[in-house]
Amino acid sequence: METPTTPTDNNGIPGSESQPTKRRRKKSIVWEHFTIETVGAGCTRACCNQCKRSFAYITGSRMAGTSHLKRHISLGICPVSRQKNQMTPYTPGSKTDATDVPKRRYTRAHASFSFDQDRCSHEIAKMIIMHEYPLHIVEQQGFINFVRSLQPQFNMVTFNTIQDECVAIYHREKQSLLNLITGSPGRISLTVDLWTSNQNLGYVFLTGHFVDSDWNSYSQILNVVTVPSPDSGDTFSQAILTCLSDWHVEGRLFTITLDQSLSNETIIGNLKGLLSVKNPHMLNSQLLIRNCYARVLGRLAQDMLGALSEIIMKVRESVKFVRTSESHEEKFVQLKQQLQVPSTKKLSIDDRTKWDTTYHMLVSACEMREVFACLDTYDSDYKIIISLEEWSQVETLCTYVKYLFDAANVVAEPAYPTANVFFPIISQIQVELMQAAVSEDSFVSSLIRPLYERFDRYWENCCLVLAIAVIMDPRYKKQFVDFTFSKIYGENAETWIRLVDDGLHELFLEYMMRMLSLPETLMVEGNEDIIRSDPPEAAEASHEEAADGLSDFDIYLSDITGGQQMKSELEQYLEESILTPRAQDFDILGWWKEKTTKYPTLSKMASDVLSIPVSTVAPDSVFNTELKKMDSYRTSLGAANLEALICAKDWLRHGPFPQPEPQPLEVSNDMVKMEFLA
Repeated sequence: METPTTPTDNNGIPGSESQPTKRRRKKSIVWEHFTIETVGAGCTRACCNQCKRSFAYITGSRMAGTSHLKRHISLGICPVSRQKNQMTPYTPGSKTDATDVPKRRYTRAHASFSFDQDRCSHEIAKMIIMHEYPLHIVEQQGFINFVRSLQPQFNMVTFNTIQDECVAIYHREKQSLLNLITGSPGRISLTVDLWTSNQNLGYVFLTGHFVDSDWNSYSQILNVVTVPSPDSGDTFSQAILTCLSDWHVEGRLFTITLDQSLSNETIIGNLKGLLSVKNPHMLNSQLLIRNCYARVLGRLAQDMLGALSEIIMKVRESVKFVRTSESHEEKFVQLKQQLQVPSTKKLSIDDRTKWDTTYHMLVSACEMREVFACLDTYDSDYKIIISLEEWSQVETLCTYVKYLFDAANVVAEPAYPTANVFFPIISQIQVELMQAAVSEDSFVSSLIRPLYERFDRYWENCCLVLAIAVIMDPRYKKQFVDFTFSKIYGENAETWIRLVDDGLHELFLEYMMRMLSLPETLMVEGNEDIIRSDPPEAAEASHEEAADGLSDFDIYLSDITGGQQMKSELEQYLEESILTPRAQDFDILGWWKEKTTKYPTLSKMASDVLSIPVSTVAPDSVFNTELKKMDSYRTSLGAANLEALICAKDWLRHGPFPQPEPQPLEVSNDMVKMEFLA
């Protein structure tokens, strides 16, 4: 074997003189780790200086290049190099991280890359927030090794440093959201949800719902307040007051939605009293306190399922019998094919903490009840007997649970829906339960009657606000409310229609008074919803003209025009034809945005009404049967850090927030009262 040589260029043949005029390339760093050996005529190989393994380099006119040699060193394929790196502790700037591994030759796409320690720390903090990793992950050896393998120059941060960075992100995002809320012209609604922990601590989640100046809707967690006694009535009052003060919206609260179990008369009374100090209640507080739609549906579903708990248990055990054994499942499938049962559903065992999974289990089992009925003759291990009557009862149960399931799915979507979509859904449930409660089928009536009585109380609590919301939908308007009430109340429908009509006009009047800042004495007697179109100066001028002796002319003008006053925006809107066809993907906020010039006051009322929330729970918790619990790691955090991590995750997921024109953060009560004059 000839004496080893070292190449003088990146890929050229060592010692070659056949191309003396060719420009030499810069020497590759791989030759610090490899030596070229000539093994025959026209054949040279590269030998690793550490593990002595040889690699193809040049065979005749064919050149293998150096990429595979770089990989041998940089990816740790070389066993000697890998062992050396594992035994040598890492220190920033050491020879291990810079010279023992070939430096990456950056392409043009990487030419502008520069390492930034602060940015890397910021991205780690965002990762921890968004994926709920524990803060001490930065001190875990596995994570440290992973980060060093990506960027040896990175100096790993400590627990305290990453905690400070997470809190800094929280404050930056909070300021951004605060600017957005402050710059939004309308009012804000709150939902209040309660989490618990094994330490019997309470965590009050307050979420704000509003529409910004560009008609984008937002539903953002504003505060997570840790309370020592979740059963205390003052817990929620103080948490709400803290939230309103923290976000400078004391005078802009529109509605509050609570879990029904939290909204007893004492709590409601305390809330109304405390909030009335700084917040002007709209519509005499009739809209202020709402009940949680998802929790109402969830409790009704659990009560329905509980009524047939023994039969459902037999169905559950039957499904378990099939799903927990491959041999049993194989026999079940064979029997299904023999019986030619057309169902394409797959049997699934339910999760009792989510009522929708029980519904799905029952639906799929009902479709294959013929298979279960014959399974004992095909599989001798199956001993469970479910009668035809029991299957019929389960099928009937599923029919009514489906109404609740479909209704709950509306708020299970990631994008929170506007309030107008709920009136058709909830009114349909009211109709179905009302009819079932008086059914001639004794099983149906006994199952549904107690549930209907409970849902009817919720319907009475929410029908006014939801009716006003659906009237703000140009596809439905007041005609849909009239139609629905006639089905629900029959001969008494007119009373309920008048209730909604009065509430609608009274609410619009409040917005008119706020917009025009006019005293109530300027209302037209007998037509409280109609405001004189002339400003006070014009009214004074008309009195002066009447003093000129032409009052009889004014009477004549009044006679020929029928004494009609200018119609309000509300009346004009209601008299316009309903929008057709009734598109399902209708952008109602976009529609009102286009109508702001035509309906300046009504559009502001619509933006507030349409942003009213009906559910307090997050989309992924709509079907939960238990209150959410804070895990042990989060409960170990301080209250401030816990709030920062939870809120920042929500804001990062929906941000960045658009920033309105700069406005002062401190908004006085007087300014709030005049906010709609702009």
